[in-house]
Amino acid sequence: MEGRKTYFASDFHLGLAGGTDPHEREQRVISWLDRVSSDAGAIWLLGDVFDFWWEYRKVVPKGFTRFLGRLAALTDRGIEVHIFTGNHDMWMKGYLAEECGVTIHYGPLVTEIGGEIFYLAHGEGLGSRSIGGRLLFAVFRSRTARVLFSAIHPRWGVAIGHAWSKHSRLAKHVSLPFLGEEREDLIRHTRSVAAGEGCQTKYYIYGHRHLPLTFDEEGRRMIILGDWFSCRESYAVYDGRDLTLVTVE
Repeated sequence: MEGRKTYFASDFHLGLAGGTDPHEREQRVISWLDRVSSDAGAIWLLGDVFDFWWEYRKVVPKGFTRFLGRLAALTDRGIEVHIFTGNHDMWMKGYLAEECGVTIHYGPLVTEIGGEIFYLAHGEGLGSRSIGGRLLFAVFRSRTARVLFSAIHPRWGVAIGHAWSKHSRLAKHVSLPFLGEEREDLIRHTRSVAAGEGCQTKYYIYGHRHLPLTFDEEGRRMIILGDWFSCRESYAVYDGRDLTLVTVE
């Protein structure tokens, strides 16, 4: 929508218990959506919106009613809402698109926004040199894993998902500091993409890392969005001229 801003956020981890009250965190997200909707043309949520999400054919996780209702209200008003799958909510299917009117993305995307080229991704596995991590990522996203998990009754399947999530680094309140330009996977990945023939991408935005960061290099800007678990708010905004990271501790 011409003349309106574009907002980016990620890693709400809705439903994660621990550290902050999950209902209070959901309300913070809703309040932010209400606030930015006054001048937003599009809102991009770059993964791990939910701490766990699985869609059976006739069953979806309970909860998140206020958040899902707000997404539907935004799209009803003509505001684009895009959601990327993350490593915690990778098993989305069509429910959110059908019921809330959002657009779901399952991998990195190159798109034009306001006349500039953006590279958008959750960030899981990108630039990683860990063979084990890439293998685990491929297994979880495989059709075989989907079929096997869908055969488990929701009573047990959802419980397994939440139990696995509780062992994540975030649930254990463990954060990794900035590792330096040469060791940060997403910086390496950005440089690799930018080195591609004919690449004209100016802005790169990721989630996943849980480390709010702006990194400028050779005329391009990379932003890593923070989570809403250790921060009250972390988001980026593009006003048609500049891309800015906003973090409220």
